[in-house]
Amino acid sequence: MAGSAFLVIAVLTFAGYLLGRIRAAAVRSRDQAAMHSLPSYHAKNVAIWTAVPSFLLVIVWLLLQNTVIDRLLLSSFDPQAVAAMSGAEKNLLVSEIRQVAEGRIFQEPSLAVRAAAEALRGWRATAAWALFSSALGVTLAGFAFSYSRIATRFRARQSVERSMNIFMIVCSLVAILTTLGIVSSLLYEAGQFFARVPVHEFLFGLRWEPQIALRADQVAGLGAFGAVPVFLGTLVIAAIAMGFAVPVGLMSAIYLTEFADARVRSLVKPLLEILAGIPTVVYGFFAVIIVAPSMRTAGDLLDLVVSPNSALAAGIVMGIMLIPFVSSLTDDALTAVPRSMRDGSLAVGATQGETIRKVLLPAALPGIMGGILLALSRAVGETMIVVMAAGLIASLNVNPLASVTTVTVQIVTLLIGDSEFDNPKTLAAFALGLMLFVITLMLNIAALTIVRRYREKY
Repeated sequence: MAGSAFLVIAVLTFAGYLLGRIRAAAVRSRDQAAMHSLPSYHAKNVAIWTAVPSFLLVIVWLLLQNTVIDRLLLSSFDPQAVAAMSGAEKNLLVSEIRQVAEGRIFQEPSLAVRAAAEALRGWRATAAWALFSSALGVTLAGFAFSYSRIATRFRARQSVERSMNIFMIVCSLVAILTTLGIVSSLLYEAGQFFARVPVHEFLFGLRWEPQIALRADQVAGLGAFGAVPVFLGTLVIAAIAMGFAVPVGLMSAIYLTEFADARVRSLVKPLLEILAGIPTVVYGFFAVIIVAPSMRTAGDLLDLVVSPNSALAAGIVMGIMLIPFVSSLTDDALTAVPRSMRDGSLAVGATQGETIRKVLLPAALPGIMGGILLALSRAVGETMIVVMAAGLIASLNVNPLASVTTVTVQIVTLLIGDSEFDNPKTLAAFALGLMLFVITLMLNIAALTIVRRYREKY
């Protein structure tokens, strides 16, 4: 029913825009006084008042509906029995009721659960129709209110601009609150991990084996949470990828900007940018099927031991993926440098190579650093290519021909499967995530420092 409500809101909003524009045009042609706002602003104001209140109502309703229904379900049971339950037991009971209500019965439920499931079906139907009716009523009320305000002296333009300002403020607040929520969740869960595992063991330990016993009767290792091998593997693969992507990306951007003619540029630049749109799983297949076997063959010819999953294979393929991030932003930064700086450098006798090195690159440094930083962040956060081409086992070595793993791969591995959420193995994923966040923040600070120190202002 929520989909039907959104559809009705969309249709009425479009109709309100058309009717508002027609009425505003009629008022404008009938009244001799100059109209304050154009008919398009009146139409937009009608559309905003028609859509926004009802849309917010539906969103808030959907957010609160399950919570309210869950409380009603629990209130249908014995209050003393419910009070004696833990939070997990209550969630399990509500989940069972929902499964029975949807017809997915795995074992014979009790009579109380069947009665609650029947009540749940009725509450859902009532809530769906109440949602649709409320959304329709608010939509029509918003349309009627805004439609009646169309007049010669009504400041529709200011109303629309005020609405847009509020919308942009809300978007900014959502971005800020989302960031704060991510950071706070990482800090809380990482704090739970460090309460069980010493910080020095995590930061300086040389063995990463997070397989621990989850039950008293389970046989498993004691667990080792030294993250140095994981971060070392991340560093090795990122260094290989950046060592491949940065020179190729910079040189390709310089060629396309300063040397290539218009026909070559129009053909090569889109082909480079296509690399950014290829799914990472395709790169992973390419690394596993083409690059890794080729490296093993080359290693046999050179009498070198090459692992089936190697950091070099993953790094090279990741570097190919990162080329458009560096080349595109570098190209844009070089293009944005004023033509007068090029002409002035050439006029005083500098060669084209000297102009590029001493004029264009310093002037475009902020954009170049932005592209390199974006590529580095992408390399640090990449998962699929490393899973398929580099391996899952953390090893303490910097040999590019050996198998290594990265932080993101370990985060995925730790959170896969049915595991309790309060054991060190699962919480280690949040500690790794927090360290990854800190590393990315340090990279941003370093990039800003470099830009402030070496940039050329013009």
